[in-house]
Amino acid sequence: MEISEKKEDTKGSNAQPPLDASAPADKEAEERERQERELKAGLHPLKYKFVFWYTRRTPGVRSQTSYEDNIKKIVEFSTVEGFWVCYCHLARPSSLPSPTDLHLFKEGIRPLWEDTANCNGGKWIIRFKKAVSGRFWEDLVIKLMVTSLLGCLMKVLALVGDQLDYGDNICGAVLSVRFNEDILSVWNRNASDHQAVMALRDAIKRQLKLPHSYVMEYKAHDASLRDNSSYRNTWLRG
Repeated sequence: MEISEKKEDTKGSNAQPPLDASAPADKEAEERERQERELKAGLHPLKYKFVFWYTRRTPGVRSQTSYEDNIKKIVEFSTVEGFWVCYCHLARPSSLPSPTDLHLFKEGIRPLWEDTANCNGGKWIIRFKKAVSGRFWEDLVIKLMVTSLLGCLMKVLALVGDQLDYGDNICGAVLSVRFNEDILSVWNRNASDHQAVMALRDAIKRQLKLPHSYVMEYKAHDASLRDNSSYRNTWLRG
């Protein structure tokens, strides 16, 4: 099964708002203040805030409701403790109906191809048998949390490389529950940076300990926008 995103009228969407040069610095200052508060509270802050999203569509029913309207925000968190509270209450992949998508993205990034953080990027895709997809999804999510924790507390020691390399380039991850298989994808910001794309592939393979029989596929989001498909017509395999 493929994710069928309904594209909305983008007429006039090329107009860009004026850029605020101070915005990145303000965001970084807010994140530092947030991390300091959480440390003082005895918590373990993550480098980024994260959000779990959920998408569920009725099989065989066509709706005028846009894909974006179907995406529901479940919960957000910014500490290790908050992650475990959220994760322990989430339904496991094996219990989710088909077709369903479970998204984990950094705060401020929507799980949409058109989002400004995603529009120049793409995703690595791995197809799993349903019996094992839950384990690989949990492994990936925990690796993302460890990377974010180390990025916050120990970036001076460059320990992030021990987990998922190019963590700043990662936007999020998606588990797509389908009828005959489940599909895990990791989204990154820049599809044209071949070195970063391949380094991310190698990090995913290494951290998930993927057997050699698994083939990873890559697809840029602009290609998905052209053919209105998430997982067909991938252009890179490795």
